[in-house]
Amino acid sequence: MQGDGPARQAVAKRMNKECQRLVEFLIEKAFEYKLTAALTKEPEGFLNHYGRVLVQDSTVIKLPDWLYEVFSGVSNGSSKVCNSRIQVTYDIKSMTLIDFSIDSYSKNDLKAAPELELLPGDLVLRDRGYLTMGEIHRHIQAKADCIYRHKTGTTYLDPITGEVVDLLELLQGNDYIDQIVMLNNSERTKVRLLSARVDEETANLRRMKAKKENKGHNPSRAVLALMDWTIFITNIPKENANFSTVLAIYGLRWRIEIIFKAWKSHMNFACIHRVSQTQLMIILKTRLLRIMIFTNHLYRSCYLIVLRLHGRQLSLLKFFNELSSNPERIGMIFRSLAARVLDQYDPVWASLKRYCCYEKRTRLNYHQICDALKFSTLFQADAGLS
Repeated sequence: MQGDGPARQAVAKRMNKECQRLVEFLIEKAFEYKLTAALTKEPEGFLNHYGRVLVQDSTVIKLPDWLYEVFSGVSNGSSKVCNSRIQVTYDIKSMTLIDFSIDSYSKNDLKAAPELELLPGDLVLRDRGYLTMGEIHRHIQAKADCIYRHKTGTTYLDPITGEVVDLLELLQGNDYIDQIVMLNNSERTKVRLLSARVDEETANLRRMKAKKENKGHNPSRAVLALMDWTIFITNIPKENANFSTVLAIYGLRWRIEIIFKAWKSHMNFACIHRVSQTQLMIILKTRLLRIMIFTNHLYRSCYLIVLRLHGRQLSLLKFFNELSSNPERIGMIFRSLAARVLDQYDPVWASLKRYCCYEKRTRLNYHQICDALKFSTLFQADAGLS
């Protein structure tokens, strides 16, 4: 009996190298595609200092075990798990994905860090997994700014004496610090060290998490004591941003986690069945192509239009959920965009306003924080941080 869809064998036969090259070509064109100027919105405020505000992070997906030799993973004496690491770079200013790679699990964030292309005027937000003294120096050489959280084991030197700074001794007795230190590398790179004390509940939660993640090997007393402070290192000049502003900017890095959550919750990105290596790459790249279309073109355009027509901001998670649950909406949105329908009563935009916008709440959402950065003194309410 003939089924409703194509035979699995027929599909597998056509998922070959030529199909993979076609998908890669489409991804390249999707990266090159630019929205019409009528749909763009110039960013405002502090972020105007930068041409791009890049967030880089990675997510891990489980693959069929038989691909272990290609992608590696984790193993012990009785079992092994095959994983792949997806590296992603997102530009906050343009609201677009600008790069991704599908790598073996053994290629960790430290190895991927030097591959990020830096341009003059960039601001890069990454977690501690990417932090090396060489990376910070590379940013300075490229005339790009960066913000990192302090990483255990990082050594700072006094810029005058050249002696090692006892970080815990420096912080104790101070609720706030903002000073220049040198990194312990051959270039003696100068960076700005900022810190502010956190409340006791936050510090205790950090210590609980650190003990849990160390799997029985408790962190040292000094490391646990340092969790009383939030500590940043950056090359952003003091006159451009105080601690509160740096804290708010670094908080934008969480956007990439929301993007990963949208992939895994609403797009079945991590759902992989037993396939060949070529078929796997086609599946992953096709899904990334779909995600690029959703993120770079549909979400960005719809966000700007709904904001213009209704003064409301689209939630990325709700938007992905809506399009995944109701795929017919994708064609409707494309038709409205192509026809340049910008009527607030149009059912497409009215539906997005109703089902995909943030709920009204006292806590600021991601876009409100971005908009708030246009006020240079907004995050300087605490006189001790001014």
